[in-house]
Amino acid sequence: MPPFVLPFPQIDPAIFTLDLGGFSFSLRWYALAYIAGLVLGWRMIVALMRRPRLWPAQTPPMTPDQPEELLTWMTLGVILGGRIGYVLFYNPAQFLANPAEIFAIWEGGMSFHGGFLGVILGVVGFAWRKGAPLLSVGDAVALAAPLGILFGRLANFINGELWGRPTDVPWAMVFPHAGPEPRHPSQLYEAGLEGLVLGLVMWWLALRAGWLRRPGALIGVFFLGYGLARSFVENFRLADEQFRSAANPLGHVIRFGSQPDAWGLTMGQILSLPMVAIGLGFLAFAMTRRQA
Repeated sequence: MPPFVLPFPQIDPAIFTLDLGGFSFSLRWYALAYIAGLVLGWRMIVALMRRPRLWPAQTPPMTPDQPEELLTWMTLGVILGGRIGYVLFYNPAQFLANPAEIFAIWEGGMSFHGGFLGVILGVVGFAWRKGAPLLSVGDAVALAAPLGILFGRLANFINGELWGRPTDVPWAMVFPHAGPEPRHPSQLYEAGLEGLVLGLVMWWLALRAGWLRRPGALIGVFFLGYGLARSFVENFRLADEQFRSAANPLGHVIRFGSQPDAWGLTMGQILSLPMVAIGLGFLAFAMTRRQA
């Protein structure tokens, strides 16, 4: 055990609970993170629509009141896509045996990649319905996305879930329900890289470098930045239980070698690395087009 281990903050995952006779309702930090991310993201997009000079030909892709409808599409995409993605990508056998658990979203279990695909479909549906320029709408949504990721990963930390691998770094933590070993607080790594750092870079590019005038450029930055950050943090994050075994303790879905500690790729990396290629493709497309 390292000489210094940071204590895990004892924060109740439920902010409050209402007990109404035979029925109880809890507002959890996990749910609040989704709500805050969506609502603040909506307000950020509204603010962008009120700054015409940022957009091609000084014409925003939406009126300031249209992002409210976009919020509905995004909410459905995040919830449905996140849950379906988790069921399909991470634990299909368990949910096939217990299909009723698919709808127990309040118990946790959401896939970022599934939610991301859901948001993409929502943005495409909204842009098609409104006749809005798809790439510019996508750029606006991409700018708001890191804030939602930041809140979501902080909620994972409060829940004491998705913890990291055992380590002896000075900032290691002993997580509830994760055994006595000090571990990487990998949720905070993701919050910092995928949320805070990526968000600051993207907002600087939008407000200072004028990249919103290159439709698709910020979509590319988000794909590239998230794919690289998530792939890196997967080296410190403990893989989901269903992927781990005595012969494969690191939970690599693809292994290059037969030893238990052989180098390999986790499910998170398999799903994230294609985002790097897609991001580079969007950036190449945006940068080779004539700037408006």
